[in-house]
Amino acid sequence: VQLQASGGGLVQAGGSLRLSCAASRSIFSINAMGWYRQAPGKQREWIAMITSGGRPNYADSMKGRFTISGDPAENTVYLQMNGLKPEDTAVYYCSALVRSEQSWGQGTEVTVSS
Repeated sequence: VQLQASGGGLVQAGGSLRLSCAASRSIFSINAMGWYRQAPGKQREWIAMITSGGRPNYADSMKGRFTISGDPAENTVYLQMNGLKPEDTAVYYCSALVRSEQSWGQGTEVTVSS
């Protein structure tokens, strides 16, 4: 699966962004798609995932401000981020899991200024 992430940018603290991840195939055919992020000097961390059936799951620390959703018509999964904080600054990656094979997009950078 090829993935194209977009939507990152510079935003002030308290602002919102919506990230998009366009897949090269129907998201119904993908077991799950997810979002991760990696801040400078830190390990990549999982944010959320959504199954082919549309069921979302979130990391406990991400619940409340982040919402994952999918649009099958566009083969795209979104990550709505609200109430952004400077510590949300990171490169955000989308991922797709098909059977046991995980694919990654190229990442989109989010910078939150204080």
